[in-house]
Amino acid sequence: MWHAGAITCALGAAVVAALALSADKASAQGAGAQSGYGPNDAPNPYKFDYGWAKLPDGRKWGAAVGVDIDRDGKSVWVFDRCETATDCSKSKLDPIMKFDGGGKLVKSFGGGMINYSHGLHVDPDNNIWVSDGRALNNGKGHTVMKFNQDGQLLMTLGKPGIAGTTPDTFNAPSDILVAPNGDIFVADGHGGDTNARIVKFNKDGRYLKEWGKKGKGPGEFDVPHNLAMDSAGRLFVADRSNVRVQAFDQEGNYLLEWKQFGRPSGLFIDKNDILYVADNSPDETNPPYKSGIRIASVKDGRVFAFILESVEVNGLEAVAVDDAGNVYGGYTNTLNFRRWMKKQPKS
Repeated sequence: MWHAGAITCALGAAVVAALALSADKASAQGAGAQSGYGPNDAPNPYKFDYGWAKLPDGRKWGAAVGVDIDRDGKSVWVFDRCETATDCSKSKLDPIMKFDGGGKLVKSFGGGMINYSHGLHVDPDNNIWVSDGRALNNGKGHTVMKFNQDGQLLMTLGKPGIAGTTPDTFNAPSDILVAPNGDIFVADGHGGDTNARIVKFNKDGRYLKEWGKKGKGPGEFDVPHNLAMDSAGRLFVADRSNVRVQAFDQEGNYLLEWKQFGRPSGLFIDKNDILYVADNSPDETNPPYKSGIRIASVKDGRVFAFILESVEVNGLEAVAVDDAGNVYGGYTNTLNFRRWMKKQPKS
């Protein structure tokens, strides 16, 4: 006769086995997901929409490192480095900007608060989260900040200006993601001697757990650069210097890795579970992959479209997609922000 404890153990083992089988299947699908197209050969169904975003007179783009979509589905938030490729530490310009559906700048804030602009995320309640990835001996940096739509600071995670590996410190946090239940995930690290982990907090900012270390194995990282979550609640990580995308459940259990997206810097998953990956592969340094945005379903990782970036290579770092399907790209080394629209079918 089976006892309750034995039944529970059996059910637990079955769940674990099913997850492992699912991960193996997804990984195998990912390994062959380029079948039918070469790394750079998928069709491009988009066209460049020149001059969509309209900056105030006299202002130029800095490194547009963070991009996300407002909960209205059409406004776009951009996080840049104040007309420079490096940082905002000597500028009073607002690095956090909101553009309406027509490309008009309608809101900005954050001037004087940020050193090194990096990750930007719009949470389910339409709050704006950003990460400041460097300390410059000015009492700022190594933090994650939560703002409301009017720029009021609501929460700060990390100790400003202090790098660390403890539950209440970061070292070069790269990105943030808030799950539907309010849990907060921070991709903590940006290469070199910084961290290489994912840190999880509850909605009030209380530390829950972390996983990962520097390395190349499953669940290890080398520049955990960007985060995205699909409708099943899987957390996708752009493990940039390992040239792969990894996925985990929300407790940090490893599920899969995909290597068909080049050198991933930015991730975005839309409401239809379509994954957009910004690849900023430097020219001829990550053969055969070229810089651009690869597009696939999270169900199997099969790349079915590719926006080639043949001019501003080694610059494309952030990606987001509005509800109408327009694609937005933020550029760092080349200091730009671009939009692509779907091509109209020929009549």
